[in-house]
Amino acid sequence: IFVIDVAGGDDIPRKGGPGVTTADLLVINKTDLAPYVGVDLETMARDAKAQRGDLPVVFTSLKAEDGVRPIADWVRTRLTDWTAGPA
Repeated sequence: IFVIDVAGGDDIPRKGGPGVTTADLLVINKTDLAPYVGVDLETMARDAKAQRGDLPVVFTSLKAEDGVRPIADWVRTRLTDWTAGPA
C-alpha cells in the first residue's frame, strides 16, 4: 500500500515512481484538503489511472464518516484471498 497526500499537489500521480506505479493499492489521502490547496481530484484520478492501468486507487479522508472503509475493504479482500490459499 502506497499513500500520497493531496497537499503534496495534484501532480504526484503524474510524476510516477515505483510507489505510484506498482503498489498493490494506491491511497490518495486527505481529499478534504483539496479545495484548500488548489488540487483537482479528477486530475489526480486521471493521472493515477494513466500511471497504474488496472491497479486500484482509492481516495480517502478520515474526516468523512466512511473515510477508511475503502482501504479496510481492500485489505479484508486480500486477507480472505490469502487465507483461502491456492485454488
